[in-house]
Amino acid sequence: MTEINSLGAQTAINSQAIKAGMTGELLRLIQPQPGLLAPGETAQAQVISLRQTGQDFQLVLRLMQANGVQTQLQASASQPLPQGSQITVSQTESNRLAIMLQQASASQVATLTRLDTSQVPVGTLLQGKVLTNQALAQAPGQPAVYRALVSLLNSAQAGSTLSIDSPRPLAIGSLLSALVQGDQSLRFVPLSGRQDQLTIAQQLLTQQNRQASLPGLLTALQQLTRDPGADGDLRASAERLLAGLPDARQLGDAKAVAQALNNSGSFLEAKLLSGFTASVATDLKAHLLRLIAQAPALPASATNLSPASLAVTMPALARSALGMLERVSPKPQPGAFPLPSRLLALEDEGDLQQLLRLAAAAISRLQSHAMSSLQQTGTLENGNLQTTWQTEVPVRHGQDFIPLQVKLQREETPQQQADRQHEAQEPRHALWRIELAFDLPPLGPLQVQAQLSQGRLSGQLWAEREQTAQLIDTQLGALRERLLAQGLEVGDLECHLGIPPQGPRTRMEQRWVDETA
Repeated sequence: MTEINSLGAQTAINSQAIKAGMTGELLRLIQPQPGLLAPGETAQAQVISLRQTGQDFQLVLRLMQANGVQTQLQASASQPLPQGSQITVSQTESNRLAIMLQQASASQVATLTRLDTSQVPVGTLLQGKVLTNQALAQAPGQPAVYRALVSLLNSAQAGSTLSIDSPRPLAIGSLLSALVQGDQSLRFVPLSGRQDQLTIAQQLLTQQNRQASLPGLLTALQQLTRDPGADGDLRASAERLLAGLPDARQLGDAKAVAQALNNSGSFLEAKLLSGFTASVATDLKAHLLRLIAQAPALPASATNLSPASLAVTMPALARSALGMLERVSPKPQPGAFPLPSRLLALEDEGDLQQLLRLAAAAISRLQSHAMSSLQQTGTLENGNLQTTWQTEVPVRHGQDFIPLQVKLQREETPQQQADRQHEAQEPRHALWRIELAFDLPPLGPLQVQAQLSQGRLSGQLWAEREQTAQLIDTQLGALRERLLAQGLEVGDLECHLGIPPQGPRTRMEQRWVDETA
């Protein structure tokens, strides 16, 4: 457990620093700068970098004079001043410039001494780089405490500097991962495997800015199939893609649901790696790649892709089609579920170019789901293994296409994992969670969260329309009876008006309902 230091804002600079500032000892220029300021003249400066060397601290300052001239200076200090700190300097002697700290009020120092849990909720995984580390003076017999400045690399407070107290020294320049336990408490977690998670999160920032909702493309393909002047091969590819989409009435059958998930595009790479090329023919992402490959805007060598070459050529094909997509609309929060509806405002250009961009954006959306799955898969802090599958299935509903977003999570203890690998345990003995999100006319947007553990099922539903919420509430009794008829033990079933709580959450600790209640 690591405590964020509890210094109040008015004492963020300690008495040693204040005393040193009054005597001119806190900051010393590494190289003299005679004549930079007139005797008695003052100027504002900002700390733009901080580095610890032994017990000293090397700073780079940006000095801003009254005439607008800016100068970068290197200085050493006896106390760390984090990046962004604002200070006032003055000329003390006529023959050389000695920087003296005149003012460094706590309100000007960009150091966090507590976390704002509205921006970084409890359970958020923070990533940071250690800038400085100092041993604090302690009374005899008291355990050692070390104070470090850590530059945050992620979350809503990325770029801020966090001051933390730790029972052990932190290596300068090292990367840290810590879970937010409260506004003044962090818990370190092993960095092993977290670097991959951070890389995925950074990639999602770019990936999700390129994606767009599937119905826009599907509507365009539907129009293409009715155009007698369209290219024959392109029209045939569009017809095959649309014909492979499941109908809403088919999803009442478990096998049809399994087939729809298998063809959703999330498993294309796994199929290719495993050599299951026969199942690639009905895969949604494979259909989209063939569609892009047949567009005349691409080189002829990219046409007629074989299943074995799809995985290799897919990134280049998508990038060639993205164009200016990164400029459209704000990007969603990485790892968010469900992905928000996102329609492209395309420029006035040829129909085929628009179709190409819509197809590339649809591939990016499927890739965003796949990377979100990777981001949420791994060993939890309680030692359990969590595996996540997140995807999107476009479903026919009359003449419309309804995107059904699905997230499945399996959580197993190490023993359950070992038993399953030796086929001594059924998969249903693990803890399963499922989330669904869809917008079905005339019911409006709906979200479902359910949890299955040891044969006991509990769930909650959210409807954004009041009439829909009331209708669902009247049908929960019938739903319970149907679940009981399937041999399940049924716990709480509830329907709420609105949407589920949003924002980063601790997936390993959060339980929607208490299955032991």
